[in-house]
Parts: sequence; structure tokens; C-alpha cells
Amino acid sequence: WGLRKQDKYPYLLNNDVKTTKWQKLKPIEPYYFFIPKDFTLQSEYEKFWKVTDIFKKWSFGITTSRNHFVIDFTKKKILQKIRTFTGNLPDEIVKQGLKLKDTGTWKLHEARQKIKGKRPEDKIFPYAYRPFDIRWICYEPAFIERNRYNVMKHMLIGENKGIALSRGVRDPIAWSHVYTSYSITDKNIIAIKDNSYFFPLYLYKQRESEKGSSGSKITMLFEPGEDYEIKEPNLSPTFIKALTACCKRELSPEEIFNYIYAILYSPTYRKRYEEFLKIDFPRVPLPSNYEVFNELSNLGKELVELHLLKSSALDKTKIGFPKSGSNIVEKVTYNEESQSVFINKEQYFKGISKEVWEYRIGAYQVMQKYLKDRKTRPLSLDEINHYMKVAKAIKLTIELQKKLVFANPL
Repeated sequence: WGLRKQDKYPYLLNNDVKTTKWQKLKPIEPYYFFIPKDFTLQSEYEKFWKVTDIFKKWSFGITTSRNHFVIDFTKKKILQKIRTFTGNLPDEIVKQGLKLKDTGTWKLHEARQKIKGKRPEDKIFPYAYRPFDIRWICYEPAFIERNRYNVMKHMLIGENKGIALSRGVRDPIAWSHVYTSYSITDKNIIAIKDNSYFFPLYLYKQRESEKGSSGSKITMLFEPGEDYEIKEPNLSPTFIKALTACCKRELSPEEIFNYIYAILYSPTYRKRYEEFLKIDFPRVPLPSNYEVFNELSNLGKELVELHLLKSSALDKTKIGFPKSGSNIVEKVTYNEESQSVFINKEQYFKGISKEVWEYRIGAYQVMQKYLKDRKTRPLSLDEINHYMKVAKAIKLTIELQKKLVFANPL
């Protein structure tokens, strides 16, 4: 660290191996780090349940490799691009018009052949792109590099939700890499450098039809929206058994999901185990009793509803957008004195505290990120109302986190 001429070279010229003050390291398994780490809580932390042992199915988030083509703010814009792609224009014109390039794993001509006779316009779904930023995606396998369909298909049927998590972090920032989603989810939803993994709460199974004339059972095709799917919790039976033993009663999948979410949003939990959260999937402790579980689960439920923008507490907000104008996001700035977020020289959102403005989920400063991603675009009325709701949701999240005091159950 430091500048060469001011720091590094002068130090090296005036010091050698004998004059350097060395720090002795004791690398320990399983990581063997060659930097100082405080692992005094390792034996305690490893008694907790790793999230990959709590959930039965999970995967990376979706990798499109062509975000600008398959993802957009509106369905209409995606449809326009699809029509160009599926039309009769020559390949080279389509490449230029849609800014698409052949890669080692994807060829435009082959993709156009694959979708002949298909209706990619029927595969446009809500897409969890960034925190509080739901866009639209054309979820057509011929367009997408890695669609993670084995897991993401469970988000296309009925009501579901999931947790997006990172496996450690590379950015030198405090761990806050957890978020919830009710739709198929991007791999970079909580960080660009640290890809997220996705853990759905429910899995949907195909229901078998009545026996055919031959006596064999016919499995119906998996199609979103049909009424023959069977829902089951995506939770390990051994984890449910251990949790039930602690609480001495049956617990619903929703209650368990909310409990996990509350633990991962607890500032005291994040601080106590920060060294371990930086390097691997988080681990979740079992509660000492049902009262502890129930309190955390209820707080977790409030958090989940806030982050999915389904809480009734968001119906009214004191955030304002007082001036009319172009609504175009030109330059995003924050004025702490007036608690205002400016999108251009004249227009601004009023009533956003510094704490809300600086709040981070993963690597993103949420309130800033949402607007910067819309630079040069006019905000629609829905986006303006959405932004005000998000500000309220973050404010209430901060208040709830103060109640999430983690008490080590061991």
C-alpha cells in the first residue's frame, strides 16, 4: 500500500530484512491465509449451520453475457429487440443494430436458427437485477449464457421467494451481502465482483397424471402457470429436525426463512463473525428456545416484506419530489443539509437522511445506484414513486436492524 516515490522506495532504501519489523503468522486449516486473521471464534462459528446445508437446492444467479439485449426497463423495449432478432434482416445487420458479438460459446446465426418457430416474446418475466431494482428479462435459453433453469424455474410458478448471498467478499467493505427476491435473479444482484448464489424457499414438483392405458404413469410437461405443480420446502430435513428440537414445536417454512433472514441482517452477528463472512458462505445458529426464534422470525418477516416492497408501512411516505421538469437523470448528487437527492440542476427528492442515502446492500449504495443506472433517462411516474418507497423501506430497515441484537446461543 502507498505511493512508490513517497512511501515504498524510501522505505526499501532505508531498510532491509534485519530492520523490518515482522509479524509472525500461524496459518490454520482449512484456509491457510497469509495475512493476519482473527479466528478466535472459529470453533464457535463452525457449530452453526452453513446455508448450503440448510437449503437443498441452490445455484449461482443468472449470467446473460448479453444484458443490454435481454434485460431492459420495460417489456416494450425488449419486444422491439426481439422483433429485430427474429426478423428477416441479415445476420450482420442484426449484429450491428443490437450490438451483439459472436463468442466462443454463442453464435448469433445459430441462436437465430434455434428460436425459429418459438415465441421468445412469451418468455418475458420480472427480473431481480439489483437491490430494489426489478427489470424485465427475455428468459429464452438461446439468448442467455447460463440460465440456471434447474433452480430458477421454481421462481416462475406460483408465489415464491429466495435469498441471494455471496460466498465471501473481495471488496474491503463490511459484509452486507444478503437480499431477498421473488423473481428470477441476476448473479450480480448484490455485487459486481462477488457473484451471488440463490436459494429459493420452495421447490415445485410436477404432478403425475392418471395412469395411461398401458398402465405406466405419464409425467406432464413442466409449464409455468399450470395448476398441477406440488410445492415443497427447499429446506434440509435434518435442519428442520434440529430447529424443531430447539423450539419444541412445528415451524412453517416461512417462519424459518424469516428467522434466517433476520440473523443475516443482525449488525451484531455481522460484526462478531465478520472474518468468516468475508471468506465463505454464512452460517446460521440455532436459537436457544422458541421465544428467541419467534422474536427474530417476526422481525425477519418485517424485513422481507420491506425488501419485497409488500409492507403496508410503505403506503405512505414523507419523501417528496416537489418540482416538475424533464425528470431526466443528469447528475446525481446529495445535499446533506437539505436532505435532498438531486437528479439534475432543478429536480430533487426531498427528505432522505444521510443514513438512508449511504445505506449499502452488498457492494451497492442503494439510493445512489438506482438513479445512476438511469442516467440520461427520464424517470417515469412509477419510478419516482418506487424510489420514494425504497427510501422509506431503507429507513425502516435501519430501525429494525437496531432491534436485531444477536445473542450467541452457545
